[in-house]
Amino acid sequence: MSDIDSVDRLEAILGKTPSAVNLKVIDHVDASAARWLAASPLMFAGFGDGEAGIAVTLGGGAPGFATAEPAMLAIPLAMLDDPALAVPGASFGSLFLVPGIGETLRINGRVAAVADGTARIAVAECYVHCAKALIRSGFWSAAPSDAAPSTPGEFAAAARFMALATIDAAGAADLSPKGDPAGTMAHIAGDQFWFADRPGNRRADSFRNIIAQPRIAAALLIPGSPHVAILGGTAMLTDDATARASFEVQGKVPLLATRIDDVEIELRPSPALARAALWPAAAAPADIKPAKMFADHVKLNKDKGLGARIAGAFVSVPGLMQRGLDKDYKDNLY
Repeated sequence: MSDIDSVDRLEAILGKTPSAVNLKVIDHVDASAARWLAASPLMFAGFGDGEAGIAVTLGGGAPGFATAEPAMLAIPLAMLDDPALAVPGASFGSLFLVPGIGETLRINGRVAAVADGTARIAVAECYVHCAKALIRSGFWSAAPSDAAPSTPGEFAAAARFMALATIDAAGAADLSPKGDPAGTMAHIAGDQFWFADRPGNRRADSFRNIIAQPRIAAALLIPGSPHVAILGGTAMLTDDATARASFEVQGKVPLLATRIDDVEIELRPSPALARAALWPAAAAPADIKPAKMFADHVKLNKDKGLGARIAGAFVSVPGLMQRGLDKDYKDNLY
């Protein structure tokens, strides 16, 4: 195996993260992100502990179950599958989904307080993530079904979406979406769980985190089903050719694969996923436009350097951001 245990080796394979990628990240929930929350019936949440590692759960209910003031996100504990994970001081990473929209809203921070049945999260990062994972998974085209595989291996083979939770060396949590057709996203080989890297937003947060702190957690879904697989273990990145070749799609072999050792997998129904009632998917809200949110967040970013000014001028051109996203989703899906 050709394991990757340093950022230098990671960047030699993936390249350095372009500085412009971070310009879409703001430190509060702005009006467009608040509108996203109002339309979202489902979230994935990772809660990190510097000593215990990271755990993942789902939250869901009627659209708008989670609310926010600019600096604080509020989540009712009753909407979480595992409310005991939300403890003061825990780091927090999340993905919020809106039916019919491929992009996801990521909000990261730390649990500031838990009181009166509500977890309050001090927001550190808020940004829109690209739609490639949900597009590859066919997430919103799924038909509802109560059926689910009964073994971890069968579930992994049928899964098409995964929320990967990691933490960095300082204990800050991050949640990253992964998606592929069934049979090409993940598989179990012996006592190891494997999944592929695919093109995304190029921040590579989860990979950097795995190098610094390899304990991970993840939630696997079969779109259409209310059942989930929750897993945890120790991750290692590899560019081993044989491992990567098993994830080939459309003639494209991923640059990296991730191996999870000491894996523990629990199959269970998700009350949050059932409450969210995602399928059949509703039409996307007409007033939520991810490309505009990307542009708005670049303008709101506190970085006022030359790169930020150039990016601000770029996203100010009407329709240019949407055309760029459409081309990227078409040409760089794999």
